[in-house]
This record gives sequence, structure tokens and C-alpha cells, in this order.
Amino acid sequence: MKESEFPPGWDEARVRRVLAHYEGQSEEEAVAEDEAAYESSTQTFVEIPNELLPAVRELIAKHEGGGD
Repeated sequence: MKESEFPPGWDEARVRRVLAHYEGQSEEEAVAEDEAAYESSTQTFVEIPNELLPAVRELIAKHEGGGD
């Protein structure tokens, strides 16, 4: 069996913590978290076509890694 591959900085324990967080939220908590994200001044939400998502993710990865 092939071992699961995780993005850099992620492991099974981190995935389990994230899943536990979201699975344990009430609907009201989830809505509040979403609303807070939309009100954040450090992030912007943009709707893009699905076929462009891989290219956008690559650009974000390069930005986070300090690459050009």
C-alpha cells in the first residue's frame, strides 16, 4: 500500500487535528468562522474558473516559498 503524501509542513497528526476542528464545529461556529475570514484585511476571496486553480495554487506556493 502506498503511504499518503502530505504537503510540506503537514503530517497525519495535523490532518487529524484539522478534521477534528471542523467536524466538531456547530453550524453557528462554522458560519462565524466563514464570516470572520471574509472580513479579514489580510486575505481576499476571488472566484476563479476551476481550470485555473492549479495555476493559482502554483503561484501561491511560489509566493509562500519566496520564489519568483
